[in-house]
Amino acid sequence: MKRSFGLLFLLTGLTLAAEPYAPLPADFKFLNPADKEDVKPTEAPKGAIVLFDGKSLDGWTKRDGKEKAHWKIVDGAMQVEKGGDIISKEKFDGSFKLHVEFRVPYEPSGKGQGRGNSGVYVQGRYEVQVLDSYGLDSGPNDCGAIYGIAKPAKNACKAPTVWQSYDIEFTAPVFKDGKKVEAGTMTVYHNGVKIHDKVKLTSDNTTAGLGGDPSKPGPILLQDHGHPVQYRNIWVLPLSK
Repeated sequence: MKRSFGLLFLLTGLTLAAEPYAPLPADFKFLNPADKEDVKPTEAPKGAIVLFDGKSLDGWTKRDGKEKAHWKIVDGAMQVEKGGDIISKEKFDGSFKLHVEFRVPYEPSGKGQGRGNSGVYVQGRYEVQVLDSYGLDSGPNDCGAIYGIAKPAKNACKAPTVWQSYDIEFTAPVFKDGKKVEAGTMTVYHNGVKIHDKVKLTSDNTTAGLGGDPSKPGPILLQDHGHPVQYRNIWVLPLSK
């Protein structure tokens, strides 16, 4: 009997690992009915630069900026594959709005940073955390946080496996004669809810970022943290400061 139970547990674990976006268990506790509804895709506005349209990864490379991006495309979304981060070929400076849609897998056996972990790095330096933080009291390393700098004003997460969105309004730091005279700022909307309002970026490179000269343009980086997080509909709209 014990052996049969162990086999059943093993098979269940394999199923979860193989199907991270299978329907959630019938007893999953939703905090709000809207938490089970995917965000509707937001069409790129006129003047926006489309970085991923669901068809190819031609606009992306591995973190080294040379090798072709290796993540796979699944039903119009790109899915994290082991082998490292990817970055956009195009680099950005000044002020712009970045739109990203994402979803995290259901990984009930994981804890903390071990559930649906990834990240969106603006200019490759400033991370907005992606994580399954559904229902938690969010801290500076949870989903929606500007990693290590500021926690979200509220937890706006949807349930795992459900599509979510970030709209990140970014202004790069200002330098004069090689010296920073004005910090960069970031305003973030998570599923349409403002969770950061012109937060000053007190670090020139959050954890695991590309680093480099913060006065120079940088790419959009999507992090491989070993979890099959998915992304779709990524675009950048330049803004006037």
